[in-house]
Amino acid sequence: MDCTENLASDLFSLFLRMHRMMNKRLAEQGASLARTKLLLFLDRRGPSRAADIADFFDQAPRTVTEAIDGLERDGLVVRRPHPHDRRVKQISITEAGGRVLGETEPLRQELIGSVFGALTDDEQAQLSALFAKLSAELDAQETPAPDA
Repeated sequence: MDCTENLASDLFSLFLRMHRMMNKRLAEQGASLARTKLLLFLDRRGPSRAADIADFFDQAPRTVTEAIDGLERDGLVVRRPHPHDRRVKQISITEAGGRVLGETEPLRQELIGSVFGALTDDEQAQLSALFAKLSAELDAQETPAPDA
């Protein structure tokens, strides 16, 4: 394996380990990372269509619909008609969903802080700059080249 392959493998491995750790710790508290992430999305972005949620999380629409159904059954989200298009339903977080998020978000933030807290402030800034540089490269590769 070359150096770039090792870097990609290390980054993916770190992401998976953090994801598993968060999921395990949240499950110990009776929560789920998947539900928390969906509630966070709605809390930060506001009312959204299921298709937009599926696109953001790169999930099949059916998977997202099932997740929304479960959150709706638990009273954590609500579906409402779109104000400008009756055919579209918007999903919004409820007050109960906000309370659940208020209970799980501190734990999620603590876990993130403990992992990245292993880095100095300078190292965190360097890592952030490197992630921004890699993200900009991905953006450039996703942008279609102009016709020659």
